[in-house]
Amino acid sequence: MDAAQRITAEVLGPYQTAVVRMGFAGTWLFFLVRELPHRHELYGPDGPWSWESAHAFVGRNDAFTVLLWSRGDLWFELVYALALVSAALLLVGWRTRTMSALFMVGVLSLQNRSIFMGDGGDNVIHLMAVYLLFTRCGRVWSLDARRAARRPPGRDVVGPLLWTVLGAALLIGTLVNQTGWQMYTLLWALWLAQALWWTLERRAPDGQPRLLLDALSNLLHNAGLLVIMVEVCLIYATAGWYKVQGSRWQEGTALYYPLNLDYFTPWPALSDLLASGGVIVMVVTYGTVVVQVAFPFTLFQRRVKNVLLAVMMIEHLAIAVLLGLPFFSLAMIAADAVFLPTVFLLWAGTRVGRGRTGLLARMASARAAVAARSSSSARGSSRAAPGAVARTPEVTMEPDGEPPVRDGDSGAVA
Repeated sequence: MDAAQRITAEVLGPYQTAVVRMGFAGTWLFFLVRELPHRHELYGPDGPWSWESAHAFVGRNDAFTVLLWSRGDLWFELVYALALVSAALLLVGWRTRTMSALFMVGVLSLQNRSIFMGDGGDNVIHLMAVYLLFTRCGRVWSLDARRAARRPPGRDVVGPLLWTVLGAALLIGTLVNQTGWQMYTLLWALWLAQALWWTLERRAPDGQPRLLLDALSNLLHNAGLLVIMVEVCLIYATAGWYKVQGSRWQEGTALYYPLNLDYFTPWPALSDLLASGGVIVMVVTYGTVVVQVAFPFTLFQRRVKNVLLAVMMIEHLAIAVLLGLPFFSLAMIAADAVFLPTVFLLWAGTRVGRGRTGLLARMASARAAVAARSSSSARGSSRAAPGAVARTPEVTMEPDGEPPVRDGDSGAVA
């Protein structure tokens, strides 16, 4: 099969896109849960970026956000809850096509409401939320994949009902909306394509139009995967080349300054220890520039690419700990995951599956042991002590209305 046929006949990188899906959904969910007590100050009516300022800004750049439809607290809570639920369901892969659309709506709505809230990772999540909409990221490691494997093909009730409700909501949103028409056009195109897919799946599942839609879906997925990869390369290339032009990076002292800023020192003792080592600061500074500039050029050298990929992920973990930027680091690690080898992902998935199976087996054994001890204790307490006078117990009714069974030897309730 040549390359032209492969990009329409196969879903390339299913494990990579699944990891990217789980990575960004988990990062956004982690952020929303972490900032739950501060949500009103970040994106709500109590924030420093007032509703009037956000409305004026969005009106100028035509950004998409549903938070500006209303100033009420109830509407804000509903949108925040939608962002939480959609991220959680996208993480586990339940109705991934629907949840990817709702995930994008939640991300864009909150971030465009307060554009100055973020640490750089929000920009990556912003972009990837749009790109994920084009991918078939639920083909593996998702509840959708498990449902498709366990249940034979048949008429789906939940999917059409869900898309009908969302179509009504999209119609209302289109009527009341004032900005972000590009996103509405994209959402309507997605909704119409899904409606056509469902119609052909029901009327002609093996016909040529249905096969054509499947090929187009594969093509969009592979194009979205390519865009994600190119975006990651652009992020590292631009970051590296801009660093090369900076005098602090040329001198090898750029790392020293953030390690001495109170805002970026969650562990002051550790930051002071690293900042005191001139050689370490120089090596890490130059190493960061070299890795970021060289990474896009190593994609065709698999072994070198894998080594640099591991180095960059370790670097992001260090940034999360030393500089106190966990969400930025998680977002970049999730983006880096698109380049992970399939062999490694399969190995990691097998290990996780074995660990989950072992954990479930141990939990089942523990429950069985507890039940056995409880049963043994109940039998022991039901036997009357020697010389004791047996009393007729009070008869009670079980929850289902049936009388309890009596022990014929002691008259106790079994």
